[in-house]
Amino acid sequence: MSQSTFMKTNFPGLDLRSALFYSWNASIRFELGVNESPVSIHENPMYLPNVYRRAIDLFEAVHAADDVIYVVVDVPDYQPEPRTPQKLNVFAKYVKERSILYQLQYDVYMEEDGDDTYRVQRFSLRCRRSDIRYQAFLKAICNQDMGKRPSVHYPVYFLNETKGTIYHAYDDRGCDVVGTQIETIRSVYEKFNAWILDYDRYAIDNVFVK
Repeated sequence: MSQSTFMKTNFPGLDLRSALFYSWNASIRFELGVNESPVSIHENPMYLPNVYRRAIDLFEAVHAADDVIYVVVDVPDYQPEPRTPQKLNVFAKYVKERSILYQLQYDVYMEEDGDDTYRVQRFSLRCRRSDIRYQAFLKAICNQDMGKRPSVHYPVYFLNETKGTIYHAYDDRGCDVVGTQIETIRSVYEKFNAWILDYDRYAIDNVFVK
């Protein structure tokens, strides 16, 4: 199964793009970055470690070690003419065995931004959670706007073929968890309820509390 087939089968009509939470009923938006210090997030030494902890704890709650997942990375291409796939070292950096990289799939789709249209190169790798260095990967994703290295500046989505979920940490601020059905992610809603983004809590509770 390809990631596109997975999406069509499990999430019909849902486009794999930010923000997933606002496009699917069975979804939760969690807050990753919380600054309880009077100083800025860049001066608070505990800000990023707490972001990492939340991102990793949520990821491990959604994905078991043997779950089959798709790691999807979208690379915007603003060039006027199509170009060959970019050399992307994201997978090589965070995959444990290089042989798995032979399963990397590539596709191109068009994206609109106002009056502009541009291409997006989509890379997708089907593997198991145990095949990737997910803790380091998630930290790099959370680092993207913090001026920290290593960092990943592309949208990254984790699609769980085994569980029927999507996990998308968009940066240090937050993370969307989406399920095929409400019951698919109810345990995550209950276990990490205190981390739900307050701005969207009312809408989320209306879905999960019946």
